[in-house]
Amino acid sequence: MSFKLCSSRAVSVVEERAPGQKVVRYSSAHSDAVTSVATLNSDLCVSGGLDKTVVVYNWKSGCMQRTFQGHTRDVTKVACSYNSRALFSASRDKTALMWTLDSDATPVQQFSGHDLVVNGLAVSQDGSLLCTGSRDNSLCLWDVETGECLRKTSISRNLVTHLCWIPEDRCIIQTSEDKMIRIWDSRELQVAHIFPPKNYIQMHCDVSQDGHYCLTSSNGFGGQGCEATLWDLRQTGRMVCEYRGHQQSTACCLFLPSTLTASPLIGTSSHDCCVKIWNRDTAACLATLSLDGSGPLSSLAAGDASSLLCASFNTGIHLLRVTSSGGLQLREVAGF
Repeated sequence: MSFKLCSSRAVSVVEERAPGQKVVRYSSAHSDAVTSVATLNSDLCVSGGLDKTVVVYNWKSGCMQRTFQGHTRDVTKVACSYNSRALFSASRDKTALMWTLDSDATPVQQFSGHDLVVNGLAVSQDGSLLCTGSRDNSLCLWDVETGECLRKTSISRNLVTHLCWIPEDRCIIQTSEDKMIRIWDSRELQVAHIFPPKNYIQMHCDVSQDGHYCLTSSNGFGGQGCEATLWDLRQTGRMVCEYRGHQQSTACCLFLPSTLTASPLIGTSSHDCCVKIWNRDTAACLATLSLDGSGPLSSLAAGDASSLLCASFNTGIHLLRVTSSGGLQLREVAGF
């Protein structure tokens, strides 16, 4: 199968939510819940879901570009280096796979070394190394080109939930069901620092582009837990502030491009069907959008300076637009 661009939009429904506010529904990327979404370049995103597939979608034109099938169970995470032709997926089938936009529909590399579901997946900025983490308490570091496992290490009760590579650095941040947040030095795959423990399971992490800050998010229910937390990496993981307002587990958190406002922004998505945008420094919630009927919101990615991609369990991937006229506003413009 060759890489194929679509020539027309596959619009199925145009909904009018309010006067002048229309939501375009494109063909669905997945046939079941979407578990993870990431931005591949300024036009394309990659996603994975319970349908065991990995999909590359043009979120601007509303057209599916590629569908990859190779996992035998649910896809848990997808990852890629921005503007790369390569993408990676992790699965409940205990493996991670590498795909490229230039190859056929089969994986170009398989990374097998875990005994349980792979929940953590992070690729180095130059695309040469891949780190995977699993519920089997282990992390593996892989050579992307050869598929060789360079290092493997395990820590008791370290049920990995997410991994994130620090930009322009050798270190990887990891969250876990044991409520701990660890920084790993990839050279020997050893723990370099442990953050002060949180009270709830840590579900996700992200790092600012300058490498100065880290975000993590917590599970919870009824407003207990459910927060995102900002950490200062320059001061060995000092907690800066918390972002509270979600009513269920905050599944994803990320730093947003800061071109819309003078203040830096972060975004969060939650199992309470809400996406929130926050002032990074004051922890003030600037905008909230409820995606009614979406079910748990599992993943969030920045499409560009004013667009967010939000993965959901019930209603696919939502394209959200952020505007700053008359105060920060967040609205849905398309779905697929």
